[in-house]
Amino acid sequence: MMKYSIAIFDLDGTILDTLDDLADSTNYVLTKAGMPTRTRDEVRRFVGNGIHKLIERAVPANTSDEQIESVFEAFKEHYKSHSAIHTRPYDGTIELLTALRNGGCKTAVVSNKADFAVKDLCEQYFPHMFDIAVGERENVRRKPAPDAVNAILDTLNISRENAIYIGDSDVDIETAKNCGMDCISVTWGFRDREFLLEHGAQKLISEPDEIRKLILE
Repeated sequence: MMKYSIAIFDLDGTILDTLDDLADSTNYVLTKAGMPTRTRDEVRRFVGNGIHKLIERAVPANTSDEQIESVFEAFKEHYKSHSAIHTRPYDGTIELLTALRNGGCKTAVVSNKADFAVKDLCEQYFPHMFDIAVGERENVRRKPAPDAVNAILDTLNISRENAIYIGDSDVDIETAKNCGMDCISVTWGFRDREFLLEHGAQKLISEPDEIRKLILE
């Protein structure tokens, strides 16, 4: 018997390795604006709170709000057509999602990435593998606020006791906590094991198949 009725996933760093495309778009717009570029590891540390926060962190200190908005708009435009150059699913994630759905478990994505990119990437890399996939939208608070997760649970009429949230960052841990639901933290994403433990990780997973076993067996 399944332990959970729905598995809600973060996107970047959890099921999809998007780091290289995020770094490339970030450095493209920084260069265009005459600003210093950032390393891949710097961009790794900057992601997790939405693309606006990524740009805020990537631009030099004391950059004006007007300049930040200009770089942000340029990033959105560039990333929209360059979000799937190097991006790929993490090994084992497609098999995991297939097994969950075949086992009767619903699946969803809640991400702080822009909603258009979440929907495009999910359709491209995981066609028909999610009941619902949502990203950052106007008038909906970003994770770690519980709003988007709660909306999915309400839409699908599933209690939080029967749901689990799966992510790779402190933001995801806080999201699950704010939703009052269980959390799995994966170690292959944008934050390492030590960081996740320091930020209250409940359950650490190093292989996607471990998630299948936790939910279905």
